[in-house]
Parts: sequence; C-alpha cells; structure tokens
Amino acid sequence: MNINYNFDFSFQLVPFITSILAWCVIPIIAYRIMKKQQVMPKAWKVLFCVLVGLFSFTINFPPMWDTPIKISILPLGVWILYAFLKRKEGRWKTYRRFAWLGFWANFIFLAAALIAVPVQNAIYPKNELSTYMSNVENASIRSIHPSGKKRVLDTDTLLKQIHNMNQEKIQGNQWYQEKEIRDEQSTKKNERFPYQLFGTTSKWGSGLKPIIYLEADGKGILVSAPQKQLYFRSNESLLKGEE
Repeated sequence: MNINYNFDFSFQLVPFITSILAWCVIPIIAYRIMKKQQVMPKAWKVLFCVLVGLFSFTINFPPMWDTPIKISILPLGVWILYAFLKRKEGRWKTYRRFAWLGFWANFIFLAAALIAVPVQNAIYPKNELSTYMSNVENASIRSIHPSGKKRVLDTDTLLKQIHNMNQEKIQGNQWYQEKEIRDEQSTKKNERFPYQLFGTTSKWGSGLKPIIYLEADGKGILVSAPQKQLYFRSNESLLKGEE
C-alpha cells in the first residue's frame, strides 16, 4: 500500500498558548529593567535591542517528544549590539541588559516549547482514536483499491465503537507475508486497507491531520499521522452493504 502524506497546516492549542505566555514574560522583564535604570531608555530602542539579542548561534540536539531541541550557545545579537553601542559613551551600559534579555529569551521559548509538549499530549492523547476522529457524523469511505467492494460506512456503529476500540500493534511483517500468500493463491490482488475515510476531523487544537484507512473486514482502522502509524480494532464491522 502506498501512503501519500498531505498534511495541511493545523493549529496546536497548547504550544500556541505557551508561546503567547513566553512573549508576555519578556516585556514584563524588560519593563522591570527599565524602571531600575537611572535614565529611562526609549521603548522602541529597548524593543530593538531585545529583538537583535535574540540572534544566536545554536546547536541542534536530538528531538525530545518529537520536538526539535535547539540550544543557543553564542550571543551573536549581543555582540552585534556591543560593536555598535560601544562607540558612544554610556550607550552600551544603558542597553546591554536588554540585549542579554533577548539572548536569554531563547531559553524562555525553549522552556515554553518543552512544557507545551507533555501538556499537549495529555490533553490530546495520541494513542486514542477519538483524538484523530473527534467528529465522524459526516464520515464516509472511498475505495482506493480494486479489491475494495461497494460498501458504505456504518456511522452509527462507528459512533458507538470509537471510544471502545483497542489499539493493537501493527504487524507489518505478518501482514506482508499474508499478502504474499494470498497473491500466490489467487490471481486477484487484495489490499488489507482498501478504503479511506473522509469527512472526519480531529480534536480542535490537536494540530493533527491524519490520513485514515479502513480494513477490508471493516473492523480495523489504520491512522497515518506525520510521525507514526497506529492501528485500532473494533469488535463490530464498521461497514454495511453487500459482502
């Protein structure tokens, strides 16, 4: 089976909220620094220094919870600001703390991202089918292989079974061997997942845009997400119509 990924931009609620909170923390810190200055610096210059201070040389580390980890180690923006501000006496002393705030803000964003991932996964568990198929009232199936029969989706059964379906291990090698045996015994090529589900939506804020396939017997659902596949099994067939 050839699986083509076509995942659209999607909205992740928790990372969005933590990013907003991180951006709110930075101006609060900047304002507290400004109040301690003997000479109040101009707000737009403070903003400029913070933004330039964000520029840094980073090292990429292995992803944690499927999240890229980038650690800032060299404050390039701070060095740039120092090179320009040191020319006038007292200028660097006034704005250096804001430049360093920009650099350390990289770690605030990193912390926000790391906090967001487990919270996001707790609210939108990726091992539950309902996360990927929150709204199935308008769901339908389409045959994507010649072995798929003219059958329709039983949405009533799907609604009853969606919270009770058990996740099972994907038996890739076993499925491949069974397919080879079937192909040798018959001239007709059979596909294990000849149907694709349409009209379903994942939970709002989950950021998931999976491709969902239905097994030939109507009891198995294969969820193809960007970074993994999951297989769920129903006690009842989700198909109705001619066998």
